[in-house]
Amino acid sequence: MSRLLISAAHKSSGKTTITIGLCAALAETKLAVQPFKKGPDYIDPMWLSKASGRPCHNLDFYTMQAEEIIDTVAHNTRDSDIAIIEGNKGLYDGLDLDGSNSNAALAELLKTPVILVLDARGMTRGIAPLILGYQAFDPDIQIAGVILNQLGGSRHESKLRSVIEHYTDISVVGAVYRNTNLSIDERHLGLIPSNEDQSAENKISQIRDIIKDQIDLELITGIARQAQPITGHSQPVLPSINKDLRIGIVKNAAFGFYYPGDLQALEQAGAELITIDTINDQRLPEIDGLFIGGGFPETRMDELEANTHMRQSIKSAIDNGLPAYAECGGLMYLSRSLKWKNKTASMAGVIQADTVMHETPQGRGYIRLEESPQHPWASQVHDNKEIAGHEFHYSALENIDPSLNFAYRILRGSGIDGQHDGIIYKNLLACYAHLRDTRANHWAARFVEFIRQCKKA
Repeated sequence: MSRLLISAAHKSSGKTTITIGLCAALAETKLAVQPFKKGPDYIDPMWLSKASGRPCHNLDFYTMQAEEIIDTVAHNTRDSDIAIIEGNKGLYDGLDLDGSNSNAALAELLKTPVILVLDARGMTRGIAPLILGYQAFDPDIQIAGVILNQLGGSRHESKLRSVIEHYTDISVVGAVYRNTNLSIDERHLGLIPSNEDQSAENKISQIRDIIKDQIDLELITGIARQAQPITGHSQPVLPSINKDLRIGIVKNAAFGFYYPGDLQALEQAGAELITIDTINDQRLPEIDGLFIGGGFPETRMDELEANTHMRQSIKSAIDNGLPAYAECGGLMYLSRSLKWKNKTASMAGVIQADTVMHETPQGRGYIRLEESPQHPWASQVHDNKEIAGHEFHYSALENIDPSLNFAYRILRGSGIDGQHDGIIYKNLLACYAHLRDTRANHWAARFVEFIRQCKKA
């Protein structure tokens, strides 16, 4: 399997835009392009999925075992021509001193050549020691080429190519000029998600056309073919089992943070997934359970508030025992109110607390949770007492009902109050934590079985 890992010298070097353009450009040549994203992220994978036409899967050392990462790549590339892995941060950056969870570690684990994106603004001869240093820092990492980004023009490109050719043995596979058409609007959590950007397809086409003219796709695919075989186990495509439950999945411009593997796990556990739009739909359809993922409800607070029928429908259903699970943005929507920029909107009012947006993150990064005996899914098999996840929220809950019970104790992270996360109300579990269905935490099957038990009861 041909594979590439696109990394950078440091964060904000433009690798996401370049990776989006590469996926779209290669897909345009009729190659089946399978994207992956390192680390916990929803937004970049949404763009990569749209660019490639295939679901982007995350590879994360914190929530996954090394063998699981290899198997995930093997399984999801079984019917593709090339895999493009976008790194996070810089090539050697990571949590640990030894770099065990870095992009370089992922490249080594997956035996994958690396293309280094370099923001070359203001650089000439100094680019040589930068490249040489990255090569020398870990000789086991195959840095097979560089993409020069943010170039000032053809003269700048010519100088850099001459320096790199004279001092290094690295290939320049692309030279991307500074261009405002390559930018995607951002806000507090990064790029605006593609599900909110009405012109996302046009933007991707624009990026694709620039990238395919300024990056050598033939050289890129040739380097990708240098990837060594990996001994992962591609899981067989299981036949659809009897889907005896209907789970509503809230998807619209306000909510779109779902890992494709989690949705697949819900289906494999016996759920038929029903898409629900809390902006335009007037009431819940006939469902057995509800999942409201993360997103940016604050950007659609007026529309969410205006849909009183849906807010009342959700509140009534959960009040009457509908099993539900909400993460971050979903938690915010289920609270009494949402305040942002001196404006307050009424939300569903299921959770007796108010959500307030802040200027700085109130919780950010990897987390560890300890499950409490009050957890609504506690009767389901769960081998690990600790759960790994992540959080990233600028909001916080205020005026919290002191009688509320919590499903988790915080071992690392912020959660709802610095000590707890996972509000329990009736058959609802709502938390700031984002979980990932992995071998260490099969939350999807537990949730489906909980719904099944509630339905029988």
